[in-house]
Amino acid sequence: MEICVSPILTEADLIQAEKKVETLWEAEEGTREYYELEILTFLMASYERQKHPLLETNPIEMIKYRMEQMGLNNAELARLAFNGHRGRVGEILSGKRKLNLAMVRKLSDVLKIDPKFLITPY
Repeated sequence: MEICVSPILTEADLIQAEKKVETLWEAEEGTREYYELEILTFLMASYERQKHPLLETNPIEMIKYRMEQMGLNNAELARLAFNGHRGRVGEILSGKRKLNLAMVRKLSDVLKIDPKFLITPY
């Protein structure tokens, strides 16, 4: 099975790859089209990471940002994520309490934040 895929070096290459991925999206596992889809998505992700790296994000700032976007105050976040324990939200937002895995999961779910943004050191 031969698969011919070009490297993604420019935004134009990326757009072309995106169009090709759309045509391959329903490919069945184990087929040539499936492997081509896998290679293209890998190359696209690699290009995106290289050209558009994610900014280092402070988890606390990310939480505050999402709270603002969602119109939540500390009490509302406490009710949704921590069974009403407002003190816990205050400790987290002030940096006095570090996030543990259970907190990351809950905050990720409630605030719709990718967990990778909440596990970075701060």
